[in-house]
Amino acid sequence: MKFTSRLTVVALACAAASAFAADPIKIGVDGPFTGGSSSMGVSMRDGVRLATDEINKSGGVLGRQIQLVERDDEAKNERGAQIAQELINKEKVVAVVGYINTGVGLASERFFQDAKIPVMNNVATGSVLTHQFDDQPENYVFRNAANDSIQAPMIADEAVKRGFKKVAILADSTNYGQLGRADLVKALALKGIKPVAEEKFNIKDVDMTAQLLKAKEAGAEVILTYGIGPELAQIANGMTKLGWKVPMIGSWTLSMANYIDNAGPGGEGARMPQTFIQEPTTPKRQSFIISYLKTFNPKNARMDSPVSAAQGYDSVYLLAAAIRQAGSTDGPKIREALENLKAPVDGVVTTYNKPFTKTDHEAITANIPVFGEVKGTRVVYAYPDDFKKASEVRVKDVNAKGALPAAKK
Repeated sequence: MKFTSRLTVVALACAAASAFAADPIKIGVDGPFTGGSSSMGVSMRDGVRLATDEINKSGGVLGRQIQLVERDDEAKNERGAQIAQELINKEKVVAVVGYINTGVGLASERFFQDAKIPVMNNVATGSVLTHQFDDQPENYVFRNAANDSIQAPMIADEAVKRGFKKVAILADSTNYGQLGRADLVKALALKGIKPVAEEKFNIKDVDMTAQLLKAKEAGAEVILTYGIGPELAQIANGMTKLGWKVPMIGSWTLSMANYIDNAGPGGEGARMPQTFIQEPTTPKRQSFIISYLKTFNPKNARMDSPVSAAQGYDSVYLLAAAIRQAGSTDGPKIREALENLKAPVDGVVTTYNKPFTKTDHEAITANIPVFGEVKGTRVVYAYPDDFKKASEVRVKDVNAKGALPAAKK
């Protein structure tokens, strides 16, 4: 009996050692970890790391640990394309999470589509991203972020609700800015509003005087924006220099730390759609906020980009659920599982209950985002009712109103 017991112990130990030694599941993480978009990229990456650490500590997926293969795309389209090929051909990843910049996603995801490797966009919001391959039998591009066909109508609604009739749009010259501008013009047109000014600026521009003067001369009552933090801060600073202050309403990027910090008091009151605001409104969110700050930002009580961190975190749990359900790391099987997830995934942004189908690769619908507002050094709920609603889990509603028809390339 003792001999048999020892054999059993040895067998169990060998099995455990074998499981521990099994090849890891490689998942690529692509984002800008340096430069003007880095507050989004680093926050996303850290959210991904936190989820991965939790999953690995609980036994991994299919008895295997997840191994992250991280790459800094520097927010450059050509760099993203190079990284995509490296992740496919050299690193042999089974899936990819990330993409902060719409242009980088558009330049990179075709390689994963051809290789039949699922991509989970967790920050980039350009409406076209999940529709690039609608003409192909299978689509490997998914998203768990609020795309611009959701955000643009929200921005237009907010402007109208506050009584603004003369609106000016300031958007950067990237794919993100110009695709978002087009969505915004379309959303305003549905409300019978034509912008009094539409102005463009470039990444790293530090003087917005010319654009702001045109908006002011046209009688703009509000500035609607599509850009990223550093340049958005220059818009707020430019208004301060001109002694002309009108409200700013824009896409979710007005919540970036490098907008809030660089704009200072001039950035106060800016409003933007948010899928996640750093408030412990549910036990899940409280646990996430505590763990994130303790692990990555112990000297500061603020996340640089809470939306990026939360969506990055959730993207790993969505992929892990698909791999577990598929019982495989084969790309087509993971895609099939994502399109028919049988069990809800308890995320930070929401509980994902059948978030995707074969024809719908968007996990977020118009009922999920709420409006945030810059107050002091952080983003808070703009409306008390939204704070109240945040204590409830907002699940996907396929009948949610507000989104424009999905854009197609």
